[in-house]
Amino acid sequence: MSTSLSKLAAQFPWAAVPLIVSAPMRVMAGPKLAVAASTAGGLGFIGPGVKTANMLSDLEEASTLIKNSRLASLGPTLKTLPVGVGFQVWSDDLDTATHAVREFKPCVVWLFAPKEFTDLTIWSNTLRDVSPNSQIWIQVGTLSEVKRLLTMGTSTSTRDGPDAIVVQGSEAGGHGRASDGLGLVSLLPEAADAVAASQTPEIPLLAAGGIADTRGASAALCLGASGIVLGTRFLAATEARISSGYQHEILRADDGAVSTTRTLLYNHLRGITTWPEEYSPRTIINQSFVEYRAGTAFEELKKRHDEHLQLGDAGWGPNGRLATYAGASVGLIHEVKDAGDIVRDQGGREEDGSVYRLGETWCLRALYWRNNLPAFCSPY
Repeated sequence: MSTSLSKLAAQFPWAAVPLIVSAPMRVMAGPKLAVAASTAGGLGFIGPGVKTANMLSDLEEASTLIKNSRLASLGPTLKTLPVGVGFQVWSDDLDTATHAVREFKPCVVWLFAPKEFTDLTIWSNTLRDVSPNSQIWIQVGTLSEVKRLLTMGTSTSTRDGPDAIVVQGSEAGGHGRASDGLGLVSLLPEAADAVAASQTPEIPLLAAGGIADTRGASAALCLGASGIVLGTRFLAATEARISSGYQHEILRADDGAVSTTRTLLYNHLRGITTWPEEYSPRTIINQSFVEYRAGTAFEELKKRHDEHLQLGDAGWGPNGRLATYAGASVGLIHEVKDAGDIVRDQGGREEDGSVYRLGETWCLRALYWRNNLPAFCSPY
């Protein structure tokens, strides 16, 4: 097993290899989803709430759920809570985040989207001070960001550098790079080369963006990832904190290149205008975007959007107008499943928690390839 794979496996003793991660999607990735993913042998994350303070109540609920799950048996051996948390650095409150991390000590803190790159250093050091055993993961979407992260922790007098880097391809849903993103199949191996040539070649990379099944997970492992992040796929989990109308759109949409786009329109319709300019969200196209592209005035689009807010689940759909943030992998998602089954589909523990599995044979073959073993040596 490679050093980076071993590093992840040692940190999360309940998890299978390769590590399957449910992403910290804002609001929709709540405690039920996070705990279900971790219980199945993955690593579940709680996403940012409407307010940073929401993380406190979410972590309280997650702690209760963990006490009533098989993860409880690991309690005496764990120094951290077996779920992670995510923060949007540009908008979340550091003092409140620090309070949450100090009190609950999640196993990972995932940082994303700073106003200034140096904000990542401030957040990383502050959160490490209050929970030294919590890992810091930082999400980026360009090679230049990867290289900057690799220089953060090279000084012997600082702990600035991340414990892992989440490399987000342009296929990802939600907010990603607005104009300088790149598809994962090119970005990830170049990032892996940069890590290998750095002073910290053991830093694991996690692949995010466009992965919805074992084929994508296996490809990411071959490209240099040590762990796999799924976001949009977990929007179609029974435990996701999501409206049924939104979730139905995840199942309905296909051909992500045509049915999704990156646009700030839906942010603006929702009154959100303060994201750093480097970022723009990928969403499923509906009537709001069709009419916007046809030249309808924003004021009229806003009026129609707000009217659809009163329609409940009917506000989504191809004729709807509400934001449906989702990735280009929507065409690979056809049913709602329990989060545990989604993890096990990729590679997790069996339902009784007793046996590791690697999701059919694809992920296993990818790991053999990564370890330079000839294909004919595979037991599969």
